[in-house]
Amino acid sequence: MHRVLTMSLFSNPFDSNVRLRCACGQHQSEAEHQASVSLVDQRSSDALTSRVVEQAVMRAVFPEDGMRRRFLQAVGAPTALAALSALFPLAAAKEAFAQGGKLEKTDLKIGFIPITCATPIIMADPMGFYKRQGLSVEVIKTAGWAVIRDKTMNKEYDAAHMLSPMPIAISIGAGAAPTPYTVPAIENINGQAITLAMKHKDKRNPKDWKGFKFAIPFDYSMHNYLLRYYLAEHGLDPDRDVQIRVVPPPEMVANLRADNIDGFLGPDPVNQRAVFDGVGFIHLLSKELWDGHPCCAFAASKEFVTANPNTYGALLRAIVEATAYAQKAENRKEIAAAISTPNYLNQPLTVVEQVLTGTFADGLGGVKKVPDRAGFDPFPWESFAVWILTQMQRWGQIKGDVDYQKIAREVFLATDARRAMEQAGLVAPTANTKSITVMGKVFDSSKPKEYLDSFAIKKV
Repeated sequence: MHRVLTMSLFSNPFDSNVRLRCACGQHQSEAEHQASVSLVDQRSSDALTSRVVEQAVMRAVFPEDGMRRRFLQAVGAPTALAALSALFPLAAAKEAFAQGGKLEKTDLKIGFIPITCATPIIMADPMGFYKRQGLSVEVIKTAGWAVIRDKTMNKEYDAAHMLSPMPIAISIGAGAAPTPYTVPAIENINGQAITLAMKHKDKRNPKDWKGFKFAIPFDYSMHNYLLRYYLAEHGLDPDRDVQIRVVPPPEMVANLRADNIDGFLGPDPVNQRAVFDGVGFIHLLSKELWDGHPCCAFAASKEFVTANPNTYGALLRAIVEATAYAQKAENRKEIAAAISTPNYLNQPLTVVEQVLTGTFADGLGGVKKVPDRAGFDPFPWESFAVWILTQMQRWGQIKGDVDYQKIAREVFLATDARRAMEQAGLVAPTANTKSITVMGKVFDSSKPKEYLDSFAIKKV
């Protein structure tokens, strides 16, 4: 376990030097090294099993995060575990847990759209993150978001790369029959941009955009909500002053070239591809609107999660470890090489590298350096879900009273993400909510109605 985790987070599993010599260089032979590693692996695995069981029991006794934290702060972790051991057979539970955990399914299909937002889901295939969890995963390039939704709901896919608002919409029956869906991990943060046709390089003020035709990848998307927010903040009504149409990301550049649209708020690498092809320029990055905003997510139905708990856990661990690896700047070029190929993104390597490294041409003759242009942070903050719900309501996608907190808690699985992050040796947030600032305006997820009422331009 220790060796696997170390390799997954900090080294290149395809480095030929790792295969041709003793793994640590401190033993006389590979056999001696393997004997030593096996002992460390067993001890690490036992320790991890103990932690998982202890955390599960603690959560069962104290289901509320705040109550659990106060108890641990009051008595300390060792005393707390000793007290629980007196009431619950922890040793037996740990032994049973260690002997169990068999994967219900090992062969899985995951759908994805060929954009850099799907980086952790995609790279986990060629870079071995799925295999290290005992999974054989086929990642399937898919034409559009409606197809992703339908194939997942029809169980043709076990899980999917989805836009982060999609599982919320599916769960509450917006645009499809209501089916409980989950977001146990965010795939990427930031990583979008507003790109305009070259003919508009002198129209940088949104007030001059009346009559423009914009593309977004899907109605239930951060792209739609951020574009509408940006336009409305500049006094334009997104439903009256401009046209917003759905165009699959792989077709956005072609539509810009054909003059079918004036611009788009789209995912990368299509923004950079428009620059690469000389048909568009980057007006602004989405992180300039909301730094750290969610974009895409790893999503699965509640049915899959409950019917395949061990498989689900293994899959989530693979995604979280891949996300952590992707977040490290030193790994970005390696990842770009792995995912730019025809079977994944099918983009020129330089385009994908510019997106992931954050050193890129802007289409107007400049070169910019924005290292966090695209980020990868798996934690599904419930605040994200509440903000999304306010925008869905703002633009008439949902009507009536909304139980924001309940929906956010049931769809964005912060507790599951926290557990997977801790198992991967990452520092996970202790809270499920945080303050958000969008275009200078602070959003408090405990007051969604007040936030919604504060907007002058809205449908409701």
